[in-house]
Amino acid sequence: MGPLKGVKIVEMGGIGPGPMCAMLLADMGADVIRVDRLVDPGLGVNKGEKYDLMMRGRRSIAVDTKTEEGRELILELIEGADGLIEGFRPGVMERLGLGPDVALERNPKLAYGRMTGWGQDGPMAHAAGHDLNYIALSGALHAIGPANGAPVPPLNLVGDFGGGALYLAMGMLAAILEARASGKGQVVDVSMVEGAASLITMFYGLSASGFWSDKRGQNLLDGGAHFYGVYETSDGEYVTIGSIEAKFYKLLLEKMGLENEELPHQMDATKWAELKDKFADIFKTKTRAEWCEIMEGTDICFAPVLSMEEAMEHPHNVARGSFVEVGGVKQPGPAPKFSRTPSEIQRPPLKKGEHTEEALTDWGVASDRISGLKEQGIIK
Repeated sequence: MGPLKGVKIVEMGGIGPGPMCAMLLADMGADVIRVDRLVDPGLGVNKGEKYDLMMRGRRSIAVDTKTEEGRELILELIEGADGLIEGFRPGVMERLGLGPDVALERNPKLAYGRMTGWGQDGPMAHAAGHDLNYIALSGALHAIGPANGAPVPPLNLVGDFGGGALYLAMGMLAAILEARASGKGQVVDVSMVEGAASLITMFYGLSASGFWSDKRGQNLLDGGAHFYGVYETSDGEYVTIGSIEAKFYKLLLEKMGLENEELPHQMDATKWAELKDKFADIFKTKTRAEWCEIMEGTDICFAPVLSMEEAMEHPHNVARGSFVEVGGVKQPGPAPKFSRTPSEIQRPPLKKGEHTEEALTDWGVASDRISGLKEQGIIK
């Protein structure tokens, strides 16, 4: 069951990128225990546990982390874990008595993953923030949006999930592999600012070379080029084209009925705005379905813009099994796919504290100890 079968992770309950990272590791077979507080303030959003999809695949225990007994219980779990992930502000885990020095003393091979927006140090390390703030500081947000408008928030994909969860997952796996070779654990310090900046490394290079302009909507990949962008169709839907290579562009012109017209050279950026207007007029002559009939599956580099509901029903995604149903909720399946040790969703989204006795027992905590902690109100 998954390439990470046998890997054990302690997840300190949090929001956003931490849970996303834990979900990814659990989908790939890791045994992840989430440590939730007895009383969780939450975010004020009650959508129901079954729809909290990032909480899938793992078990939750509810622990009073501010008591000595609760702290000792978590340290016992850490002793048997390969890694720990936490997403609190710098210093919170230390105040709980669960900081890296204490944890690594109990388990010298531990990969101790820390997820923050700004990083563990620096002048902004202790300030509050969210995805949008982090990608603003990285340079990524400035590049996203229309030529004559403000930058556009790309959901929270670039900071929380791209620069955060994915970099934490990669860092944890690297640290676990290294610890198995060296016998020594370490801290993995993930900053979403740095993760988001890393994601746009290519564009920093293009900018340094003079090929990329800081002006939004005027570049090859930001909607400035007429052959790489989104166009509205006659029924108010949208399609995408990405015909960068000359041979793909030639095919695009043929399918649009422009193969015999005298047009400026594809890479003449001074003519892109003019050609965008021309393309926009042509794409508005047919419905999205009609353009799909003409272009989908060709080398134009074309795809319709689908809603989430439509994406789940697209024939390609259906054929690949890209979406699955768990607990009555259809959702994206595990990614990536493995040929020999396939990933799977181990269980539906957790309810906080619902696996306390089961998970503690599986991780080697004695039954009489569990009973005593319950009687004291340390766990529930």
